[in-house]
Parts: sequence; C-alpha cells; structure tokens
Amino acid sequence: MLIEIDDKSGFCYGVIRAIQTAEKTLGAGGELFSLGEIVHNDKELERLKRKGLRVISHDGVTALRNVKLLIRAHGEPPETYAAARQQQLSVIDCTCPVVLKLQQRIKACYEKMKARQGQLVIFGKRGHAEVNGLVGQVGGDALVIENEQQLNAVDFSRPVCLFSQTTKSPQEFERLCAAMHARMQGGVALETHNTICRQVAGRQPHLENFAHRHDVILFVSGRKSSNGKVLFDACKAANPRSHFVEHAGELQSSWFAHCRSVGVCGATSTPKWLMEQVAEVVKLRMEN
Repeated sequence: MLIEIDDKSGFCYGVIRAIQTAEKTLGAGGELFSLGEIVHNDKELERLKRKGLRVISHDGVTALRNVKLLIRAHGEPPETYAAARQQQLSVIDCTCPVVLKLQQRIKACYEKMKARQGQLVIFGKRGHAEVNGLVGQVGGDALVIENEQQLNAVDFSRPVCLFSQTTKSPQEFERLCAAMHARMQGGVALETHNTICRQVAGRQPHLENFAHRHDVILFVSGRKSSNGKVLFDACKAANPRSHFVEHAGELQSSWFAHCRSVGVCGATSTPKWLMEQVAEVVKLRMEN
C-alpha cells in the first residue's frame, strides 16, 4: 500500500512563528502564559505544556503579575494589551503579520464607513479568537456574518465594507460577495476585500487534487480548528472516503478495505509530527 503525507499540509507561517517563539522563551527559563490555546490541536498543546507553557483565559489575566504573556497568532483586541499593561505583564506578541495587517485595514475602513453612515461587515465565525480581535479594533461596532442565511442582518440601503476572517473558504467568500451585490439597493456602494490568507487559500485546491489521487484520505486536525473544518470538507467533497481524525488512536481498520493508497493531510494547525505518527500506525497495521 502507498502511504503519502501531503507536503503542503501542516502549520502555517503564523503558527510556526508563535510556537518557535514559545519554545525559545521557555528554553530561556521562567514562566510563560499563553492567552488561549496557541494552536487548536490538543496533541501539540500537550507537547508544549510538558515544556512548561501554561494556557490561561482572558479572565485569568487579572490574576497574573510581572510574568510573560504570549499573544498567539490569532491576534487580540486593544483592551487585552491595556489589561496586560495594568498587570505589568511582559507581552510577547505573536500576532500573525497577515492578521495584524487586516486589523489595521479594518480600523481604517471603519473610520471611512462611519463618515458615510456605512456598515463594517466581517465574514467569519462568531466567537473565534481572530474575529474577536478584529471586532475589537472598532470597539465592537462591526457585524459578523457566518453565512448567506444571516445577510438579513445587513442594511442594504447603506454603504457596506466587507472583510473576511483569514482562514475562511475562498469559495464561500465569493458566494457571499455575489449574494450581497445582488441585494444592494439603488446604487449604494459595496466594498469587498478578500482578506483570506493566500497560504491558506491555496491549500484548498491543492488538497482537492491530493484527495483525488488516493483511495482513502486521513485528515488530521483538532476538532476546534475552523480551518480544519473547511479543508476537511474540501477533501470529503473530492473523495467520499475521507476521514477526520485527531490522532492515530481514532483509526478504524474498516476504512482501508480494498485500498491501494492512503493520503495523510491536515490543517494549518496540525503539526507535521502528528501526521507522520498517523502514517506510521497505518503502515504498521498493514504490515501486520
């Protein structure tokens, strides 16, 4: 049986940068607190916790004093930095450069929309860490839309400026743009900004091709990963014999019946070592 690990799957640049920074800081000694999970993958989190990383919630910031606080790649709203200053925390800011640029663009667009009595709309998942950081740039005065069914919340008689969470599906964003254009009234302006990360956007068509090449696909990801859900859905659409697993312990022998090739891939939050571990377990099972 052929077992192939997709060479383009695994951590994106922002996650790599955050994890390397955390490891370097922990290696230098002292405590390091991550504000939220540095990556949506339980196995990788367990590895980092063994090195000393401690994960806290936003409510836990007020209990800290004079320690190091890591801001993960997702980014944070301004009030988080204010709270850290108040507690005299040393902030290690690992906000992804792509997310940071998006935050800046949203702030600039908001001021323009405000002067025109317009609306700022973000295509993203409500409650997602990145989206919370984006909405926080404008004091919460933004409308978050998860799908076309929620467009009734938009006032199409007023100008609209649309941005996207960086890890959303490019196809879904294009469909949302088309639906909004169709509903705008009387020549009212609609500005659309495709702010999906190019590295993430390019993975979907690549994974669709990868899924076509194999009899069975094993998609390795944490179930809390928004990007993981999008990419797995793309694999499943391309190959019905695609299976979502968080780790090798979830593999089922029945998946490999009449199978000559297996493709192992994952999300931008999936460590390469975990995909390699899954591939090795499949190999051992087939040999035995």
